[in-house]
Parts: sequence; C-alpha cells; structure tokens
Amino acid sequence: MNAPALNTPALSTPVRPDPLALELLVHGVAGAGPDELLGDPRTVRVTGDSTAAVFRRTEDADAEAHPERYAGRPVPEAYCWSRLTSGNGTRALWLLLLPFMVVNLAHWARPAAPTSASGNGVASTPAPAPAAETGAGGSPRAVRAYGLLVRILALSLTALLIAAACEVALDLLAWQCAGSSACTGSRSWLGFLSADGGWWGQPGRRLALGALVPAALTGLLWFLSNRTWSAYESQPPPSGTGDPDALDDTAPALGRPGFWYGRRLVARLRAAHTAAGLLTVAAAVAAPVARHDRRAGVPALEAFGWAVEALLAAGAVTVAWVVCRRGRTEARPDHRLDRAAVTLLPGGALALLVLVLGYACWSRPGWHSAGRLPGDFAFGVIMLAQGCGVLALAFVAGHLHRRAPDPAAALRGLGGPAVAMLGCALGGVMSGGVAQRVADWLDGGATPGMAGAPLPGPPVLLSWQAAVLPPLLLVLALLAAWFAVRGAGSRRRLARAVAAEYPGEVPDTARSRRIAGARAAAALTDSAPWFVGAVSGITLLLGAGALAGAWLTGRVPGEAARGADPLLEGAARAAQDAGAWLIGLGIAVFVTWGRRAYRDAAARRTIGILWDVGTFWPRAAHPFAPPCYAERAVPDLTWRMTGWTGRTGGRLVISGHSQGSVLAAAAVWQLPPPVRRRVALLTYGSPLGRLYGRWFPAYFGPGPLAALHGEVDCWRNLWRATDPIGGPVLADAGADVDRGPLADPIAYGRSARHPLPAPILGHSAYQADPAFAAERDRLLARLAAAARADVPHQREDPPGAAQSPPEPPPGLSGPPPAAP
Repeated sequence: MNAPALNTPALSTPVRPDPLALELLVHGVAGAGPDELLGDPRTVRVTGDSTAAVFRRTEDADAEAHPERYAGRPVPEAYCWSRLTSGNGTRALWLLLLPFMVVNLAHWARPAAPTSASGNGVASTPAPAPAAETGAGGSPRAVRAYGLLVRILALSLTALLIAAACEVALDLLAWQCAGSSACTGSRSWLGFLSADGGWWGQPGRRLALGALVPAALTGLLWFLSNRTWSAYESQPPPSGTGDPDALDDTAPALGRPGFWYGRRLVARLRAAHTAAGLLTVAAAVAAPVARHDRRAGVPALEAFGWAVEALLAAGAVTVAWVVCRRGRTEARPDHRLDRAAVTLLPGGALALLVLVLGYACWSRPGWHSAGRLPGDFAFGVIMLAQGCGVLALAFVAGHLHRRAPDPAAALRGLGGPAVAMLGCALGGVMSGGVAQRVADWLDGGATPGMAGAPLPGPPVLLSWQAAVLPPLLLVLALLAAWFAVRGAGSRRRLARAVAAEYPGEVPDTARSRRIAGARAAAALTDSAPWFVGAVSGITLLLGAGALAGAWLTGRVPGEAARGADPLLEGAARAAQDAGAWLIGLGIAVFVTWGRRAYRDAAARRTIGILWDVGTFWPRAAHPFAPPCYAERAVPDLTWRMTGWTGRTGGRLVISGHSQGSVLAAAAVWQLPPPVRRRVALLTYGSPLGRLYGRWFPAYFGPGPLAALHGEVDCWRNLWRATDPIGGPVLADAGADVDRGPLADPIAYGRSARHPLPAPILGHSAYQADPAFAAERDRLLARLAAAARADVPHQREDPPGAAQSPPEPPPGLSGPPPAAP
C-alpha cells in the first residue's frame, strides 16, 4: 500500500503591487496656479523656483514613501511655467520687439526637407552639420540657403530699427529742427543746438550729440539680449539626455541634444547685430560730414572721410560674413564661444563709432544744415533688399516643398516667406510711424513734406509707407468681412445637424445656433494661413508701389498729386495724414493691449497663443527677439521625468493642455530611449497638429509626430470641434492617438442629470469631460501592464533583505533633481 502523499502548503508568493505612477500636469497659455491644476488650495513646491516650479498637494508630498496609498491611481503634480512669459506690466514693452520675433519665427516655418530614406514623402528636419544648417539626403544647399536668407532679413530689420532712430535723432532733431530758427524758437530745450547756440551750433557736432540716442538704443538691445541669454541660452541642458541616435538624418530635430541650447549662435548673432547697429549710427553721422568735406575741398579732412567710409564698408562686410558663415548646430550641445566675434566685433564697431564722432566734432565754420539728410536712399535700399529677400525665400521654400510635398503645410510650403514678409512690414510700419509722429510734432499744424511746412520732414519713402496703410487696412477689413460671411453660412449649415448628434433631445433652434456658431468660429482657425498669405501678398505689392512712388516722384504723396485731379489730390493727402495718425495710434494701442494682456487673464487668452508660439522657438535668426521660454521649460520637464523615473522605477503620464502639450511633446523627445518607454503622453486642446504641424512642418509635421508616436509607450489626444486652437494630431496617419471630436456641450438640453444648461467649453475644462478620466486610466493601465512585463518574477523580497534603489536610466549623468 502506497503511503499517502504529503500535503505540503505552497510557499507564499505575494505579488508586488504595481510601481508608483505619476501624473505630471502642464498648463497652457492662459496660465494656472498649482491650486487650480491640482484642485486643492494646499500645495507645496517640490522643486523649482519662483519663475517655474513643480507642485504637489500637501498630502502627496511624501508619496514615494507610501506607495500603498496610491494603488490604482497616480500621484498628481503640476508644472507651472506661466511666469516665464508673463510678469509685471513693463514686460509688455517686449511687444515692441515683435518684428524681430516674427522674422525669427520664419526660420522655423521652413518646409520639411526630403530625406535619403524617403525622397518623396514628408520627412523630418535634417541634422545640421557643425558649421551650418544642412538638409538630409536631398536638399542640403536649399536648407542652408533658407536659413541664410532669414538671417539676412533679420539683420536688415536691426539696421532698419537703428536707421529709424537715426532719422528721428539725427535728421529731424539735430539736423532739421536745430537748423531752423522757427523750430528751435518754440522749443527752448533745443536752443543750445541752434546755429547761434555756441560750440554745439555746428551741424557736425549736433549730429555727434544726436548719435548718442541710437547708440544708446543699440546698447539697450545688447543689454537685454545679453541678460536673457545668460538666463536662457547659456544654461546648459541636462547632459546625456536626448536620443543617442539623433545624429541620424531621419531623426526628428527636437530630439537632438543641442536643440534647446543655442548659446554659441545667439552670442555670435548678438555681436553681429550690435556691431551692425553701431555701424549704422556711424554711417549716418559720417555720410553728411564726409560729403561736406568733399565739397569744401579740405584735402586732409577729405582723405580722412574716405578712410572712415572705407572702414565702415569693411565693418559691414565683416558683419555680413559673421552672420552668413554659421547657422544652428543641434547635433550636440555646443559649449564653445566664438571669442573673437563676440568680443572684437562689437568692440571694433564701438571704437569706429567713437572715431566718427570725433571726426564729426572737428570745427567746420560756415557749415549750415539745410534740407534732409540722405536717408531716402538708405531706407529705399533696405526696403528693396527685404522685398528681394522675401521673394528669394519663397523660391527656396517652394523648391523644398516640391521635393517633399506636405498637403497640410501652410500655404503649400510658403508659410515661412509669408511670416517673414509680415515681420518686415511690421518693422517698416513701426519705424516709419515713429518718424512720422515726431515730424508731425515738430511741424506743429503743418503736414511734413508739404509746401509751406517749416521742416522738410522725414524721408519721402516713409511718407509713402504711411499713405499705403489705409488701403491695406481697407483690404484687411474686406477680407475679414468675407471670412465673417463664410462663417455665417457655415453656422447655418451646421445648425441643421446639431440636434441629431444628441439622440432623444427635442430640437432647439437657438441652442443649435449657439453650438453651430462656436464650431464655425473655431473652424476659422483653419483659414488663417490663407488670410496671412493674402495679407503678405498685398503688403508686398503695396510696398513695391510705395517704393516706386517715392523713387519716381521724389515727393510725398500729397505733394506728388498736386495739380492732378482734385479728388486724387485730396485722397493722397488724406491717405498720408490718416496713415501717420493710424501708425501712431496703432503703436499706442499695441503697448496698451500688451500691458493689459499681462494683467488680465481674459486678454491673455486672446493673444497668448500667438505670443507663446513666437517665443516658444529658440532665437535662431534674430538675437534681439524676446527670449525663448522653452529653453527653460523643456529641460525642466526633461529633468523631472528622467530623475523621477530613475529614482523610483515608476511610470509617468505627462498631461499637457494647449501650449503645455507642445512643451510636453518637446520634453518627451528629449528623453533617453529607456525613459521614453516608461512615459505616456496625454494631450488635450493641443495645437500640435492644427497650428504647429501646418506652420512648422519640418519640426511638427506628420513625419516627426508619427515618429514620436512610435517612440513613446502610448499617446492619446482629446479634441473638440468647438476648440479654436486644439485639434487632431495624427488623424490622417491611421494612428490610434486622437479621440474626438468630444461632445461639447456635454448635454444638449435640460435633464434630470443636467438640470441647468451645459456650457460650451471650447478650449477649456477638458478635465471635466468624462473622456479625460477614461483615457488617463487607460494610459495608466497600459503603463502598469508594461511595468509587470518588465519584471517577470514579481516575488516579495525576504524579510529584512536590503533593497537598493533602482538604477538611474543610462545616459543621464550628474545629480538629478531632488525628489520629495
């Protein structure tokens, strides 16, 4: 008889609970406090400073020490970055740098270049070589030419701004007003500059004194750029982050280690633009002085004037060479500085300016100022060069788009040239507007440049630029009316089908119209590229007409039309006067609106997306543009995700709304591959596809976004048809990413569950939608399943066994941020 089998109890092998999960919330352009993001007034700062920081609820501060409390739910924390783009009202003065920001934006609006792997499809941007931008496989010269043209346009804007300051300080004040007894007689503070005012009465000395104003403006721009450069570009990114395969031509540009570190290029461009500004001031002083010396026939002064002009020409060539020689380097963080260019170039330009001022102060008895300084030619050359540069940029962009066509790209690849044209137009309008307003103030009740006016006024070209502004505004009004009519027709069509989307509801005409109106207004965003294209094209044509009118007639519009048809003459004078007033009024409204945007959340929501899109990108073309906040925010998020996952071994969902979704995607691109596989991405109200994908196809087009989808563990995107900013990100790629359009409003009419009318949320309150919690739980479940798959034998460690913390992910050197 066999012995009975022993029933030995099985050893207990309890399964270890899922690793701790973290939900990192990133707000959008409107900004939000940590209490609002976390839904709790009691919050604590985990890491960061007063500018940007990570917060948690007070009760979650020690979550890593008690993971059992968070079974089945994540630990919420919020990254608040709104103070990177807002602050006190004085920061609204950055809006005066808008032309610089817009032309810098044109650099990033380049079409995608073809790659060697796929020459006829949408491809990601190519990896730059150490010396300049290059294209992948297909068009390295075209990509380099595109970046070069944008940098030249940016340099012309700096010269235009300083030339406008020279026009006001040197021509209108030191030359025209100080040389006229009628002007100085009513302004006692200018008496010491009059012809009989003593030592300063000579025109050369007056010009030298007036030159201090544009020179100080150049110094101010250098100071602001250097200060923000120290706070943004010169801060090194976390070493070891980024994809080690980013040197591959097919890798997305935003995953390259040096993308958010433009220290060397910005320093180099800052030196070149500072030198260009100082040389512009020196040329504005030297040109009339040297011209007088040549007429006077003094051999020594004439020879010295020729030598000064030769030095100015050599300085201009050197500045152009420095700007054209080198573009961005993104393949790796470039810690070197071009010491010779950064130090010697502006220093040499400053020394030359001092030499010119001394040359201008030399005594020249009998010299009297009359007429205008030779500014027409300078402004005309700058305007002509900008127009030709925009046309050349359009040719290069069209070539790139034909090599890698992207149907979703704005204006069929011409979005960059259109944006560049707007930047040049803004610079011209603002520069001409300041000159016109100062001339109106000095002339009293007269019209500058007209017969009988006490002063000749600003250059004729600036008056023509002011005169074409009313026709441009009229065209804009007609375009806006046309889009409004289209929107009204779309609203009527949509209203017929709204009620059918809510089964069982009784149709309500007024309710359907409100919902359809919200959808029609949101859809106007998709027409923005053609509106911008139309404005840019009309601006180019009107600018060419103004340039031709100024050079062919040599007189202001009102004077050029004198003797013609009375109706035409009246229209010309009205356009000139109205344009001058509109420019001055526009600048005042611009600054006032900017100050309000920094103080009023509602105003910030209106213009915040445009401003934050512009300042999201690094300063690749213009060093005097407002600083790039993403060069602080993206490394912050990268550090947090890499450090937390490395220390805890947990999984993480980064949840971004609106512009926060762009920061989240950019940060995920910068993660090392082992960390990226432990991160899920949840975006809602995201402009990644609708705005960034269209306007910046080389960086956020279908190719790069599809690559990001393949590299993160999982990605879900929520969007609404009533949202004017957010939309699908990969709707045409067949990827399981987008969920939408979500129902908005949640309920059509009143019911027991919704006794009050449900609001139309549009771009806000995505977290209140049931779909948000469902998708977040789905992402967390997938992360938990991936975590269990990574550890096949999940047995409890023996009691008392030493437990070592998880090793940090490979590729991250240096201490990570302190965990709570």
